[in-house]
Amino acid sequence: MSLSGFSFPTAIQFGPGARKEVGKHLLDQGLKRPLIVTDKALGALPVLKEFQSHLQGLDVAVFSGVFGNPTASQVMAGGAAYKAHRADCVIGFGGGAALDVAKVVGIAATHEGDIIEYVWDHPNVRPITNALPYFVALPTTSGTGSEVGRSSVVSEDDTHLKRVVFSARILARKVFADPELTLGLPPHVTAATGMDALTHNIESYLSPAYHPLCDGIALEGARIAARSLLKAVKEPSDISARSDMMMSSMMGAIAFQKDLGAVHSCAHALGAVADLHHGLANALMIDAVLEWNHEMVPEKFDELAHVCKVAGGGKAFVPWLRQLKRSVGITGTLSSHGVKPEQIPRLVDIAVKDICHQTNPRPVTAGDFERLFKAAM
Repeated sequence: MSLSGFSFPTAIQFGPGARKEVGKHLLDQGLKRPLIVTDKALGALPVLKEFQSHLQGLDVAVFSGVFGNPTASQVMAGGAAYKAHRADCVIGFGGGAALDVAKVVGIAATHEGDIIEYVWDHPNVRPITNALPYFVALPTTSGTGSEVGRSSVVSEDDTHLKRVVFSARILARKVFADPELTLGLPPHVTAATGMDALTHNIESYLSPAYHPLCDGIALEGARIAARSLLKAVKEPSDISARSDMMMSSMMGAIAFQKDLGAVHSCAHALGAVADLHHGLANALMIDAVLEWNHEMVPEKFDELAHVCKVAGGGKAFVPWLRQLKRSVGITGTLSSHGVKPEQIPRLVDIAVKDICHQTNPRPVTAGDFERLFKAAM
């Protein structure tokens, strides 16, 4: 048996009202000039103003230039805003896109070159050599779990290909996970981001990589999402359900350091080609991929069915997922969400090159991806 390494370093303050602790925490670190990195929509909403009211004693600037799937140019603009404010720390405030940008704004502000030069598979990848700004994260959605991740996904501006900056140095120094920040999410966003969290937990558990710690976290994350996603959608003010989904989201992101699978390779391709929301893309692909994976790891599907309280065992797990999606309002196929059959060759090309499917429980070829996309059309 080979040697394995495990690490769970993120400090997390969890619960209603956690956002109110950020100002004191930064002042205790001797920091006074934070740059809040958020997205355009949140930047115009009262929830950001309310959060800022708890940052008394700090000289705060806001960069709200994040929108859609985050791009390299957004990161570079954030780095410029950091320098213009003479900031000494970064507060990431938002969903996965805003947090992915916030995690690497510090690289753009303190290093030379474009952020794409720091992605892990760049042919002349630049090392992160300088000290990075102190970074704290506040998620406002429950899906990506980006607040606890050591990777940032940014797209190339011209090709829209998703690229990954991966380093433990971009981890948040502290996460303030406040489920009250998700109370205003509309049902369709709660559903799509919730399916993202559930997909992370499921795919990381199904991955053949060796990481029993992540397996345990993934199973519990799936159990929590299974019991609370529908309630969070149907009863959006239920703080218990909102708390469950925020915890499941973080658990999924912690678990997927074990790696993911073909659902995510498909979703990354759909984001690049059709600009689909990542959680929605996962939800539209998960049936076809899991049905295809089942025969390779039936015992794992049995375990997922057990923790999610699915009657009928592992064979009933995918039908249960389909019904859950319908219950939370995610319906239709890829084609009904704007994906065209003529885009399949491009989707296949990107999915094959994506790293996630390398830890799918069943090896995936270009022909397999073509069949999976067609099955989801």
